[in-house]
Amino acid sequence: MAVMKIPSPCIDVCKYKYKNHCIGCSMTKIQKKTFKKLSTINQKKDFLNFIINQQTFLGKFKHWEKVYEKKCIKKGLTLKNLLSDVGVK
Repeated sequence: MAVMKIPSPCIDVCKYKYKNHCIGCSMTKIQKKTFKKLSTINQKKDFLNFIINQQTFLGKFKHWEKVYEKKCIKKGLTLKNLLSDVGVK
């Protein structure tokens, strides 16, 4: 059985112009480092849910979902399936 690798929410824009949040993914530098340290799938799914909620709160990140979905597909995943596991629709 293959281990599922959840990709980072980072979409490689990495420009911190919006209240110290990246204009691509909404994460701060500390949040990006935190994601790399998470060791379980559930921790990463919960963090992903947090980032999506953060984007909703901050606004202006509508492009992220489409770009991140492509990143997930490369890993054999879909964003919809990841989010259904953590109760987000």
